[in-house]
Amino acid sequence: MNYQFLVETFFVALSGVPIALLVTIVAMLVALPLGFLLALTRVNKIPVIHHIAKIYVSFVRGTPIIIQIFIIYSSIPLLLKMIFEKYNIAYDIYKINPIWYAFIVFAFSTTAILIEVFRSALSTIEKGQLEAAQAVGLTTFQAYRRIIIPQALVVAMPNICTATVNLIKATSLGYAMSLPEITLKAKVAANVGYNYVEAYIDIFIVYLILCSTVEYIFKRYEKHLSKFKVAKA
Repeated sequence: MNYQFLVETFFVALSGVPIALLVTIVAMLVALPLGFLLALTRVNKIPVIHHIAKIYVSFVRGTPIIIQIFIIYSSIPLLLKMIFEKYNIAYDIYKINPIWYAFIVFAFSTTAILIEVFRSALSTIEKGQLEAAQAVGLTTFQAYRRIIIPQALVVAMPNICTATVNLIKATSLGYAMSLPEITLKAKVAANVGYNYVEAYIDIFIVYLILCSTVEYIFKRYEKHLSKFKVAKA
């Protein structure tokens, strides 16, 4: 065990945290509203969209995320090349920063997960609350913003926390897109002297610290949301 390498590479791996967090934050910012809207289509059984959302969720749940990465990372450049050639756009698509592909892949995967999270949370809220809110003059949008969404978040927050932590861990697969995140930086450092055991230990420690911190933040926020809990008789 090369302890000097272990210490030095820990900070190398740590330098990949900003990229991992950026991908996580952007993916969640896209997935949260999309997931909630598509969950509404499933709860209210809106024709066509309801079935498309169901197939989409089944596809993401039934395929490994690494396969989704390979499909999207391989197909988007080909699709863009066809479009650019058709409209005579002079741009080298292979110069696109891989982080953009990471945003698409992880937002695509996380949205499907959050659809089911929000669908389950919304199903726990009595429909009478929406009707009562409308009866006192609130619009549907106001009823959701003031009454439905705060209660749904209380129920959904533990699962959103799990989805976020899983997303952070999934960014370790970004190396497949040459994304300079935690795993790739540590593995590149290990290539010189074949110190892969030390590199993997560093990756383990960095992700453990990162995910534990995120879980702590979510637990604090869950306590803040607990005031929206409605006592049931």
